[in-house]
Amino acid sequence: MASARDGTTLLGDLRFHFLDWGTSGRPPVLLLHGGAQTAHSWDEVAPELAADHHVLALDQRGHGDSDRAPGGLYRRADFVADVRSFLDDRGWPAATVIALSMGGLTSIALAASHPERVRGLVVVDVAPTVERAGRDAIARQLTRRDFDSFEEAVTAAHAFNPRRTLENIRERLRHALRQTSDGRWTYKFDPAVFGAADLELEGLWEEVRRIRAPTLLVRGAESPILAAETAERFRRELPGCTVAEVSGAGHSVMGDNPAGFVAAVRPFLARHGL
Repeated sequence: MASARDGTTLLGDLRFHFLDWGTSGRPPVLLLHGGAQTAHSWDEVAPELAADHHVLALDQRGHGDSDRAPGGLYRRADFVADVRSFLDDRGWPAATVIALSMGGLTSIALAASHPERVRGLVVVDVAPTVERAGRDAIARQLTRRDFDSFEEAVTAAHAFNPRRTLENIRERLRHALRQTSDGRWTYKFDPAVFGAADLELEGLWEEVRRIRAPTLLVRGAESPILAAETAERFRRELPGCTVAEVSGAGHSVMGDNPAGFVAAVRPFLARHGL
């Protein structure tokens, strides 16, 4: 299986880190992670997709090893502009976008406002209506940013999502945490991301109705974020959209059940020649 190459590029005044799997010239796929995550959130599935696609995963602004935005500019429009600039930077006129949670909301806005840039769209476990209990649970988990040791952070993350192995969580957190000068560990993501004013979601239903690209909505069967009835509404609002449910997965579908995620996505890509 393909292994990722690290890359960095300057988009406007911000430096962005990304991962590059696959071979130039193959059908392009761009992966966008969720809030507080990194491009490495896709490590379990990107190599499989890269067997016949050129796959890139971007550390979005304020996350991972990309720069934080000066002045706390984390509006959805800023994330959309970053994706457009990144596609230009890579010489991709358009791509299939596969995106989780925060990235999924960005991808909806991108596909609605710039349809020429999105060949196909896979929205992972998010819609403009989010379950409050699940959202609040994630917010509580992320209020603790600092840990006495790396293993303390691993233990806390495993308690929150016991579907993952400790080894898997260690590998993910190796990219999501940094050690401070006093020897403690802290998350890399900018907390200002979650204080952004542009967090109103319901208005995005209008954007869903404007999507023209072939679209797949993937839901984790045990998701605390995307209710089954909300996934059904997404399908009604966007005629022609397909909904797939992955068993044994919560919100981070592609990491909780990688094989199930790939099994849901691959037929969609093949059916639409993506």
